Amino acid sequence: MNVVVTGGGTAGHVFPALATATVLRDGFDATVTYVGARDGQEAHLVPAAGFPFVGLDVAAAQSRWSSATLRAVRLAFRGSKACRQLVREADVVVSIGGFASAPAALAARRTRTPLLLIEQNSIPGVVNRIAARWAAAAAITFEGTAARLPSHVRIERTGNPIRPAIAAVPAHRDRLRLEACQAFGLEADRITVLLTGGSQGARHIDEALAGALASLAPRRDLQLLVATGPAHLAIVRDAIDPAADIRVHAEGFIDRMDRALAITDIAVARAGAGVAELAAAGLPMILIPYPYATENHQEANARELVTAGAARLLLDRDLSPSTLSAGILDLVDDRATRDAMASAAAAWARPDAAGNIARLAREIAVMSR
Repeated sequence: MNVVVTGGGTAGHVFPALATATVLRDGFDATVTYVGARDGQEAHLVPAAGFPFVGLDVAAAQSRWSSATLRAVRLAFRGSKACRQLVREADVVVSIGGFASAPAALAARRTRTPLLLIEQNSIPGVVNRIAARWAAAAAITFEGTAARLPSHVRIERTGNPIRPAIAAVPAHRDRLRLEACQAFGLEADRITVLLTGGSQGARHIDEALAGALASLAPRRDLQLLVATGPAHLAIVRDAIDPAADIRVHAEGFIDRMDRALAITDIAVARAGAGVAELAAAGLPMILIPYPYATENHQEANARELVTAGAARLLLDRDLSPSTLSAGILDLVDDRATRDAMASAAAAWARPDAAGNIARLAREIAVMSR
């Protein structure tokens, strides 16, 4: 089976795409070529993962017509022409979305190559919304996505693909917890709260935490593991009191998230597609949606997890040192609720999403022959 995987721009797109590509290659003996943005994170992540990469010039469009939008459209059609022969020779195109996916998605329409969309969020991105008009199927993570896609498209709730190391956390939690203690300087008998704003961090969360540390300082039973984003590390580190009873370890970026998730009892995070990893690890969550996400899709993501019983919602406009510390301590002091939320998160998760999508891709490819 010959597969083109496409999309990217951010690590949040690329890692799930690579997880799917790896299963296609290793589990289904597929030949996989990745098409993405020449200047996106995929340009270095994909070759590092061992896949051929075709880089194209793409640009993000705006929600209204403008010179930037016209340029994005022009580049999408130019890129479509450039990758058309590659797509024509494929049995199926698997698209993770983002503007980097537009050229190959357009080429799939022109060449009548089956197109499988992966939609990671409750509210589909603009490229996936358009491409759904000719897609063979859409693999979704959130139940609410189905109502926002064309009624004729086949929809499967597969979940969002996650890295194999993250999927393995529940099975290897005890070993990984010990490794986390050594790597992060943490203690195994404390309750651990992970605070993360994604690969680039979330300044507002970091500032709220810095202001909350004084009120959390007396808690001997508590430790915080903080991924601040490379640009915000000093915000948190400068606020840490070495004499406080609480233990705090902050890093700009946590490379081994499997260790971090294994030691975590409560996760505080934005509500992008990365919540799939938190859910797969069976973690109760306090979700703080990024308020400027396109069409406020992070809040929609968070509300579905709240409804599922896996998360609590703290809106960014309500975020402050006091609301953050209160939200954390409320769960720290309520073991029964934490356990119920953890069970709900695990029930909502789809840790085999990459495998589900690979099987769906093979089915679509076979049906189109």
